Amino acid sequence: MIKIENVSAGYRKKEVLHGVSLSVEDSRIVTIIGQNGCGKSTLIKAMLGFVPMTQGSVQLNSVAVSQASPQKVAQTAAYLPQMHQNGDISVGRLVLHGRFPYLSYPRSYRKEDKEIAYNAMERMGIAELSQVPLSELSGGLRQKAYIAMALAQQTPIIVMDEPTTFLDIGEQMKFMQLCRELTAEGKTVVLVLHDVISALSISDRIAVMHHGRIIQFGAPKEILESDALQKLYGIRVCTIETQNGVQYYYERRERI
Repeated sequence: MIKIENVSAGYRKKEVLHGVSLSVEDSRIVTIIGQNGCGKSTLIKAMLGFVPMTQGSVQLNSVAVSQASPQKVAQTAAYLPQMHQNGDISVGRLVLHGRFPYLSYPRSYRKEDKEIAYNAMERMGIAELSQVPLSELSGGLRQKAYIAMALAQQTPIIVMDEPTTFLDIGEQMKFMQLCRELTAEGKTVVLVLHDVISALSISDRIAVMHHGRIIQFGAPKEILESDALQKLYGIRVCTIETQNGVQYYYERRERI
């Protein structure tokens, strides 16, 4: 379980988060949405200890982030940032980095680490690219490699910031299915997404952020029934029943 209590945080002297509280139950997909610059990425960075808090506390599966070592946090929660530095590294070597929190001195990868990394690449459909440099891959394939690295970390919590970036629509659908599989395996998945329809389709709970605060938190149906989306984006999301279940579509409205 993730417990964020009254967290304020920011950069240098600028406070970005203002008293944010959020609880995430185990084995759930929780998505954070909101306009650019509202604090979504800062929230997950503060949650993982990458941005210092000026007040409040965070617990990840009973691990107090402020008191835990970076290694302990990394063994509890995997993090996929929005931006990556590709570097001159092969796909296989990148994915192996997900095993780094479990290595002791001297830091050499064990047989089990290599097997776990291979299984993660296989799950993402990129095992045959293990020896290929990231620089030779498309943006979509690089993104799949980074997702595989997060999977290789084998943590109970996985946090991903805009993970569908560069993925085509077919791969986005596969990613959504992957998230459901991960929660079925007992993992908790926290996502930051710009695509509201994807968030509604995939999430158990959605946190709506505005100016560094969570203004709405609930099941997709509750978010739809509120006026939060219209206030933030000037849109109304409508639903239609199909043979494959509920589908969502946008209807343009003026912002309030």
